[in-house]
Amino acid sequence: MGNYDEDTAFLGQNGPFFIILFFLLNGVYISTGLHSFYIVFVGASPSHHCRIADGNLSEEWMKASIPNEIVDGKLQPSQCWRYSLETVRKLSAQGYSPLEVNLTDITLETCVDGWSYSTEIYHSTIVSEWDLVCDSEWRVPFASSTLYMGYLLGSLVSGQLSDRFGRRKVFFMSLAAEALVILAQSFSNSWLLFCVLYFFVGTFQISVYITAFVLGNEVLSESLRVSFTSLGASLHYCFGYMLLPWMAFAVRDWRSLLRVLSGLTVVFIPLWWLIPESPRWLLSQGRVLESEAIVREAAKKNKVSAPEVIFIQSEVQEAASQNKIHTWASINIGYFGLSLNTTNLNGDPFLNCFLSAVTEMPAYIVSLLLLKSCPRRPVLSAFLIIGGGFLLLLQLIPESQHTLALVLEMAGKFGFTMSFTVVYIYTAELYPTVLRNLGMGLCSSAARIGSITAPYIIFLGTFNKYLPYILMGSLTIASSIANMFLPETFGKVLPETLEQMQKCKRFIRRDKHTLEEGEGTVIVKEEKM
Repeated sequence: MGNYDEDTAFLGQNGPFFIILFFLLNGVYISTGLHSFYIVFVGASPSHHCRIADGNLSEEWMKASIPNEIVDGKLQPSQCWRYSLETVRKLSAQGYSPLEVNLTDITLETCVDGWSYSTEIYHSTIVSEWDLVCDSEWRVPFASSTLYMGYLLGSLVSGQLSDRFGRRKVFFMSLAAEALVILAQSFSNSWLLFCVLYFFVGTFQISVYITAFVLGNEVLSESLRVSFTSLGASLHYCFGYMLLPWMAFAVRDWRSLLRVLSGLTVVFIPLWWLIPESPRWLLSQGRVLESEAIVREAAKKNKVSAPEVIFIQSEVQEAASQNKIHTWASINIGYFGLSLNTTNLNGDPFLNCFLSAVTEMPAYIVSLLLLKSCPRRPVLSAFLIIGGGFLLLLQLIPESQHTLALVLEMAGKFGFTMSFTVVYIYTAELYPTVLRNLGMGLCSSAARIGSITAPYIIFLGTFNKYLPYILMGSLTIASSIANMFLPETFGKVLPETLEQMQKCKRFIRRDKHTLEEGEGTVIVKEEKM
């Protein structure tokens, strides 16, 4: 395959074809932002205590039936224990008041009659509907992890399907399937069914994200490519993320919220007729005429003349790919861990989620400015150190300084968001067209180890609130060091073939390449730099 950018240079850089496609693809990322973190509200745990199922008890005795316990230095009603209801009934029947009895002498029992949940913030969540508290509390982080388990499958499968059947088909099929599964999830009648469907939400959601990312990376002009991969897609994802808490604030029933999120996807139906297939992918499949047809249509919209012959040669190479982006896992642990932790912070959960999303906007803008002029490798390492460093500082903040702790956590989120932006474009620049979607899928699959474990790392905060931050910070600092061994891609042409990709090696430079025709043996002399 020749150099696609050179062959299509006559299209220009900022014509109407590229600009319209830029905004259409960006619009899709609003839906991915909306769908990525709805578990924060759907799986939120309202204030609760044991239900006292006895209408004969006075209000005074009903309140006294719940013991107080110290949590994070604060005295609050127990969420999992109550005083023996049989003993309380006897004391009440004998005419005693709670003030006349030493309540601590009464035997404790579990919430055998279930729980009563506050509806002050959430009208309904999966926690309040299926009693996912106390001994069943582990089911909430497990439900969150099923999304990322789906990411793992979707990253693997979508890359292979997209490289075989095309970016456009897989993209739209995944978009439609995600909306239908979210709708079906709103009718779940059990926690198990909710988790199974959430797995498939993750499968199709990551497929939409990666396929749209690769499609834009391959179709857009060179100047718009960096803007799309660093600012466009990420910023519109952030818009959706920021919109989510306001929608959750307006629709506080979890089933209704899912139906609203699913229904909004219908606005993307017209995009089927507006977004073309990737000409690069068509060319890699030997479908030269179809590729040229799209390029000529682009030339028509950009009001430029296309040459009689656009692509002179088309050589498809089959090759295997090896995952090189080991930093993906630690970035995912930090980013998704902090995003899922917003309802555990002090203050209003809707506002905390919104602030977490707002923090991403300046991160995307800074990333765009740096990516246009700076090498990828040192920038990514610097961002990882920023994200991990601020999290490690959290344990040094006094417990009374809630605002300062929130600022540091948001600063850590800022670093992880910038890392996420860089690692996506970095990976897309490493892999050639014939393997790009598969390569992105493999790297994203490796990253799912991080995102699957993220909910459990946050769950460790129930034992020690600083432990999640220490783990996330340490892993991130370590990955920043490993990242320095990756090859640099800044200023290099987007590779089309595996051979072009191999020229990007960091430590080896080929000085001579000769071919002996008699034996068909390739002799390569390599010099260490």
